[in-house]
Amino acid sequence: MDAIDLTHGSPLKKILLFSLPLVGGSIFQQLYNFIDTLIVGRLLGIDAVAAVGVYYPLNFLILGFIQGSCIGFSIPLSHSVGKQDDQESREFLTNAVWLCLIMALIFTPVMMVSAHSLLVALNTPKSILKMALTFTTISFFGIPANILYNYSADALRAFGDSIHPLYFLMASLVLNIILDLVFVLGFHLGIAGIAWATVISEFVGGLLNLMLFRGNRQPITVRRADWRWRGPRIKRMCVIGLPMGLEYSVSAIGAIIMQDAINLLGPTIVAAQSAAEKIRQLFTLPMESVGAAIATYQAQNDGAQARKRMKAGIFSGIWIQVVYSAVAFVVINLFKTTFVTMILGHHAASAVQSANQYIFIISFFFPVHGLLMIFRNTLQGWGHSLYAIVSGIGELLGRSLASILAITSLGFVGICYANPVAWGFSLIYCVVMVVWVFRRGHQDVTASEL
Repeated sequence: MDAIDLTHGSPLKKILLFSLPLVGGSIFQQLYNFIDTLIVGRLLGIDAVAAVGVYYPLNFLILGFIQGSCIGFSIPLSHSVGKQDDQESREFLTNAVWLCLIMALIFTPVMMVSAHSLLVALNTPKSILKMALTFTTISFFGIPANILYNYSADALRAFGDSIHPLYFLMASLVLNIILDLVFVLGFHLGIAGIAWATVISEFVGGLLNLMLFRGNRQPITVRRADWRWRGPRIKRMCVIGLPMGLEYSVSAIGAIIMQDAINLLGPTIVAAQSAAEKIRQLFTLPMESVGAAIATYQAQNDGAQARKRMKAGIFSGIWIQVVYSAVAFVVINLFKTTFVTMILGHHAASAVQSANQYIFIISFFFPVHGLLMIFRNTLQGWGHSLYAIVSGIGELLGRSLASILAITSLGFVGICYANPVAWGFSLIYCVVMVVWVFRRGHQDVTASEL
């Protein structure tokens, strides 16, 4: 297996080498999302784009919890890899599988039953409620596939392998696009076909990741005895993973509040913001991928007790994010009209204008988002996910404040500033906590949390 040892060598070089496949995967993911939205808009219409956009905050709330938890479950595994403790690594790897199964059994039925009530609570316009419900229910049915893909990929990265998850992500996303076209054009399944294509491709991607845990290329040999339920391992993963999931969900509550405000502004604004968010994510997810690389880097070096490398990793990450933000700002503003028109078409002039305004404003704050990914993931990589929850509260407050202003006075401009305000609140807190934890003595704080 092509793994990278993050505990030796130049921090900047190792972070770049490890993060490049993650960045490539995120870019490919967002290119897929862009193409997927383009397919929806051109083949199913602007109402279908709005219906998928309504699902986004619910996806952020539930699947964000799952994604955050899976990343958190892999942090102790990365720590064990850094210590070169194979027995501990095997136990964390297998016990995380039990936790993932429990999540799948709980969340899948609960969210499918709750889908209609959640969409109504979001003030989803009646004209798109039926389509939104179809897409949301099928997406929630695919929660086990999402869990399978996320944890299998995170486990591979914990061992320093970021390249194979990229290959398998690319394969699954190509499959997703093919299934989109087959289900919509061939079987005339409409928006249901878009949802089923995503579920099936995620399941296939997860199976491809699992292939590396069998045969000669497996990162570690798992024995039958390793599958025993081990309370201390489960506790450690829950202490780190569940708060990380909650941090994602708390932040998502702010996104839900913001979506509620957007929905009150009408279907045209819903479609404009949905299209603009897809484009924004195309440029900001690479920042999140660098943040994910920082979490693994910090966890491995924490296991190796390499404090100087932990500090150097922070500054290397800051440099990467600042440079990327400047490039992204220029590129996104040069081509924003082209991107938006590709999704919404030339006849939705009002929606295109609003989407362009959203992109122009939010792109000024890309450095804030990039730095947030470095400091938040540093806390998480050190195992301080309980502290990271508060950063999610900061995002909740920021989005809530901007949404209130959007409804009462600012209108769509308030929506444009919602995410930047949320990022700013959260970043201030995370910077303070990283400095405090490091100066106080990281190991002492970790022990007190457990």
